Amino acid sequence: MKRVLVCGAGGFIGSHLAKRLASEGFWVRGVDLKHPEFSQTACHEFIQADLRDPQVAHRAVDSIEDVYQLAADMGGAGYIFTGDHDANVMHNSASINLNILEEGRKAGVKRFFYSSSACIYPAYNQEDPDNPVCSEASAYPAAPDSEYGWEKLFSERLYAAYSRNYGTEIHVARFHNIFGPQGTWQGGREKAPAAICRKVAETPDGGEIEIWGDGKQTRSFLYIDECVEGVRRFMDSGFAGPVNIGSEEMVSINQLAEMAMQIAGKKLRIRHIPGPLGVRGRNSDNRLISEKLGWAPSRPLKEGLRRTFEWINNQVKNRVASMAS
Repeated sequence: MKRVLVCGAGGFIGSHLAKRLASEGFWVRGVDLKHPEFSQTACHEFIQADLRDPQVAHRAVDSIEDVYQLAADMGGAGYIFTGDHDANVMHNSASINLNILEEGRKAGVKRFFYSSSACIYPAYNQEDPDNPVCSEASAYPAAPDSEYGWEKLFSERLYAAYSRNYGTEIHVARFHNIFGPQGTWQGGREKAPAAICRKVAETPDGGEIEIWGDGKQTRSFLYIDECVEGVRRFMDSGFAGPVNIGSEEMVSINQLAEMAMQIAGKKLRIRHIPGPLGVRGRNSDNRLISEKLGWAPSRPLKEGLRRTFEWINNQVKNRVASMAS
C-alpha cells in the first residue's frame, strides 16, 4: 500500500481527504493537534502532535511517499480579518511549512500537495464585487488583504524554491471558501456558509439575523466533495500549479442568506452590522484547471448548502437538547 501523510487530518478538509484516500486503498497517516471533532478519523495511524516542532515533522514523514499539507492556523473572517491573530497566523503556519518541507526532503518524500488560498490574490483586483479578478496569473504585484494571505503566498514561494533547488515534485492549489458538513459552525472560526446556516437554524421564523457589512460583498463557495475530487485529480496530474480549486458560482452574502432561508423554509429579516469583511468581491477563475485537468467543479451551490444546513440544523437541535437535559 502506498503510504501517504495528511497534515491537518483533524481539520475539516483534512479529515474528508483522509477518508477519500483510505477508500482508494492508500495507507494514511494523519497528524494534527486534535482528532476530527465530528467523526472518527479514517487514518490508519494518527499522530496527535504539533507540526511546529521539527521533531514531530521528522516523525510524521518517516516512510512516507506523498504529503498532503493542509495544516494551518486559520478561520473565517471573524478570525482572519480582525488583526488580533496576525502574529500567530503567520508564525504558526510558516513554521509548519518550513518543518514539513525540510524534514520531508531529507526523508525522501516524492510528492507534496500544498493547500494555499484565494486570500493571496491582490486586494486591488477585488474592489468591484461584480467583477473580481482571480486568475492565477493575477497574483503579482502582490497585495493580499490579510496577513493570512501573505503567509500563504510566502509558502507558495517556499514550495516552488524547494522544487527548483531539490527537484521536489509539488502541487500547489488555491482553495476558494470550502464548506460542507462536519466543519466548524460556531465559536468564531467558522466561515460564512456555516455561520449563516447556524443563524438561520437558531432563529425562529419571522425573526432577524445579523450580517456583517452591507451584505453586497460577493464570494463563491465550493462543496467539500468537489474540493477533495479536485485535490486528487490535481495530485495525479503532471501540473505543479498554482491552480484555483473553487466554484465559479458567485453570490452576494445577502443572496447566500436568502438561499439558506429558502432551504429552511423560513422568512427572516437581515440586519446589517459592522464587522470584518475582507475584499468586496472574490470568485474562482476555473479556466486554468479546466485546461490542465480537463475538469472543474460544477455542483450547484444550493445542493451543497442544503446538505450543510441539514447537518448544522441537527447540531443546533442537539445542542439545545443537551442544554435542556
